[in-house]
Amino acid sequence: MSLIKLIETLPKTELHLHIEGSLEPSMMWELASKHGVTLPYDSVEAIEAAYQFDDLQSFLDLYYQGADVLRDEDDFYLLMMAYLQRCRIDNVVHAEIMFDPQTHTSRGVGFDVFMPGFNRAITEAKQQWGMSVYLIMSFLRHLPEKDAIDTLNQAREYYPMIKAVGLDSSELGNPPENFVKVFAASRALGFKCVAHAGEEGPPEYIWQALDLLHVDRIDHGVRSSEDAVLMQRLKDEGMPLTVCPQSNIKLCVFDHMKDHNILELLDDDVCVTVNADDPSYFGGYLNDNYRALMTHLAMNEAQLVRLVKNSFVASFLPADEKNRWLREIDKLVGM
Repeated sequence: MSLIKLIETLPKTELHLHIEGSLEPSMMWELASKHGVTLPYDSVEAIEAAYQFDDLQSFLDLYYQGADVLRDEDDFYLLMMAYLQRCRIDNVVHAEIMFDPQTHTSRGVGFDVFMPGFNRAITEAKQQWGMSVYLIMSFLRHLPEKDAIDTLNQAREYYPMIKAVGLDSSELGNPPENFVKVFAASRALGFKCVAHAGEEGPPEYIWQALDLLHVDRIDHGVRSSEDAVLMQRLKDEGMPLTVCPQSNIKLCVFDHMKDHNILELLDDDVCVTVNADDPSYFGGYLNDNYRALMTHLAMNEAQLVRLVKNSFVASFLPADEKNRWLREIDKLVGM
């Protein structure tokens, strides 16, 4: 089987996906029209042209502006369902999806609006094609920890729908150490914990996420390669990194895909995984990221299989489900 065919055929998980970042220009345009929201663009093409960024902050400015078109339950249903249908095309059988409550509650759109919309789409995907989904409630790190604690409390009615909490938004100048209390409270409630660290921020932020927030996974983490002691710890603990190759190029973390270190990390026995991050903004969904590694980094079959297996190992699925999918992968590649 060709490598391109194997990418399409293998079952996968996606562990680092911001649902608001899957808002396609056409949907943004349609929802803006539906709600009478004025956008600083005169066409879908103009929105597409705006999806060019110099850094993380310039992306985030557009990201929050785009989220403003999400107003009612149906909007959040359509957003989630569009992504889940794309998962079906890419053979993503399980996804752990981040959402940013503060992006919506700050606009007067509450949990009682977006959570039912998300849940309706997730339930349909499970019923119609057997896909499983966990939700990760992310706190915005450019806002005070008090806001994150308020968000955790506001979510109380919806705790059964949430698997984990995370930390995202502007990394530089907003270290993990600022969020120790809310992560401790989240762990006490039984939530898994993840945090963005080591994308634009230094390796020190990864240390903080590990030692102060006690995370179960690091989101991004590509700058861990700058710290040999940290690298050894990641390997010793089997700490997963949810790496987003095309996102890293679009946000200038690396100049070109050929410069990306994901396969070096993989070959050094770090548990790296492939993810799309904010696919509509960064020009590619999950399989597009795998194809980019094949095209620009000469990823081989053995590396592909390890990356896909890592995505299951690093997931929050029960052990028996992980093992079932790992056996399925072995069967497909004839191992």
